[in-house]
Amino acid sequence: MTPVFEDFDLSGTLLKNRIVMAPLTRSRAPRDVADERVALYYTQRATAGLIVSEGTPISREGQGYLFNPGIFTPEQIAGWRLTTNSVHAAGGRMFAQIWHVGRVSHPSIQEDGKTPVSASSKRPSGAMAYGYDADGKPDLVEAPTPRQLATDEVARIVQEFAQAAANAIEAGFDGVEIHGANGYLFEQFMNPLVNDRTDQYSAATLENRLRFTLEVIDAVVARIGANRVGIRISPYGQLFDMPHYPEIDETYITLASEIGRRQLAYVHVMDQSGFVVGETVVGAGETGFPGLLRKLKGYLPNTALILAGGMTRERAEKLIGDGVIDLAAFGTPFIANPDLVARLKNDWPLNMPIRSTFYGGGAEGYIDYPAYTAA
Repeated sequence: MTPVFEDFDLSGTLLKNRIVMAPLTRSRAPRDVADERVALYYTQRATAGLIVSEGTPISREGQGYLFNPGIFTPEQIAGWRLTTNSVHAAGGRMFAQIWHVGRVSHPSIQEDGKTPVSASSKRPSGAMAYGYDADGKPDLVEAPTPRQLATDEVARIVQEFAQAAANAIEAGFDGVEIHGANGYLFEQFMNPLVNDRTDQYSAATLENRLRFTLEVIDAVVARIGANRVGIRISPYGQLFDMPHYPEIDETYITLASEIGRRQLAYVHVMDQSGFVVGETVVGAGETGFPGLLRKLKGYLPNTALILAGGMTRERAEKLIGDGVIDLAAFGTPFIANPDLVARLKNDWPLNMPIRSTFYGGGAEGYIDYPAYTAA
């Protein structure tokens, strides 16, 4: 057996293999509440060592996509509990990815048509939310210029993350993953070419740029414990108008060092190279990502390192065997292959996903992909 299929102790949560189902937005939750169909979707994939849920908004303000199950109302907590009970009954483990999109939203999603908020006052050029168009129909809609958060509002959002973490534990999740990647709110603070603030969260210093992220981590840890907390990051990613900046390595090495000192359960890194959003391929080309990835584990002696993006069994075996990462996350392959772990282990062929059914809709392309059967 290769290390990929061996069990792994994730800060006290025993995983039956080192394969992670990465978070995947599917927009299948009516009234933004996880239902029986959501529970079936995740339970079909419970042979993964760890499932990370699709991003679950911490508040209505933090939501950027319709039909996305949140974690801030009693009904949403109860809906997710159905999923976690089912996944646990099938022997799986599951973390909730807690999420605030910041400026990647739209007034049609916000309460009373409010303007989306951000660390920044800059509009995310080309960024699309999934809201209602001018005819009131669900569609991709362009994110507008956001309203920059006042300093005292930042503390409110920090506490909303802490409350969302507590809600996730109440809903039966084994832990939470703070969504600090992909151009959403955390990166809007961290990226000095996006952050145009003038307060203690400004881009004037690295300490200021990381302040919000570390405040959220500390608030969540204080509520549920470091062993139940992970964070997702995407250094060198360019999703949603995140330009590259000279201090990328310094930023993420400093962040990794702070996380290592706090001994979180894991850091989940996304490699955006070749990532497809709609008709656009983002983050492709030569970057410093591979070099940075090989440095990160040294700052995380008691914190697991997960990698997602372009993952294959061969790549997972190589990176885990070389000690670069601890766990390998698969995203798109899990959409079409509920039995992905068995397919990888036995070298069975993979189903190909139907891209047109990724977001929204019903059972088709969601819970109807078959498990492998020998001819």
